[in-house]
Amino acid sequence: MAETTSNIDARLPAYLRLRDELAARVAAGEWRADEALPSDNRLAREGNLSVGTVRKAVQMLVDEGLLERRQGSGTYLRKPAFNATLFRFFQMRDAGSGQSIPTSRLISRKQMTAPSGVAEVLGTNDVIRIERLRDFADRPFLSEEIYIPTNLFSGFEAMPDKEVGPLLYPVYLEHFGVFVASADDEVSFGTADETTAKRLGIGPGEAIAVIERTAYCISGTPVEWRIARGPANRFRYRSRIG
Repeated sequence: MAETTSNIDARLPAYLRLRDELAARVAAGEWRADEALPSDNRLAREGNLSVGTVRKAVQMLVDEGLLERRQGSGTYLRKPAFNATLFRFFQMRDAGSGQSIPTSRLISRKQMTAPSGVAEVLGTNDVIRIERLRDFADRPFLSEEIYIPTNLFSGFEAMPDKEVGPLLYPVYLEHFGVFVASADDEVSFGTADETTAKRLGIGPGEAIAVIERTAYCISGTPVEWRIARGPANRFRYRSRIG
């Protein structure tokens, strides 16, 4: 534990020091996704702190989205579903299927040298590129190109397809110990090249919405960059003010 807490400022109030210590321990992979953290009483005993101080620190991490309280069970890492938030940009209506998350079809996975822009974001030239197509109600919906650092995800390209599944962030955590804590999305518009048009079932040159995402671990280090492309005529964006 000393390695993960040595940089915590001792001048901070006790609850902030504990908050930073717990965040560092999560980042170091001390707890698995389905493993409860020590109870508030145990953390209080271990740190010679009051239970109130522990609860305040843990609640901060809950409010920040890193942890979640499960009634009658304990405190756990929150499994983020940032993959699903991409879909908020597009219209999905299919009352008959009951489907809520688009399915995923892997097209390719391979190690490669990163394009210059991707290398700049991820801080490495050695990456694994993932290409996949998302379907909703048996219709192509999003074409995705995803890059992850090889040093963090060694072996991802060789995993059986059935172990990858439609959402990647749980796979990152459960198989590689990489916890995605936040993500930035940037939306723009463009036109479909031949490959994208073929995958989405539209004509070359048709308008598409383009979403670029950078995902970060708890320390703020970028761990994934992706670009998703979908038909512009299905793009939707809603913002509520006030």
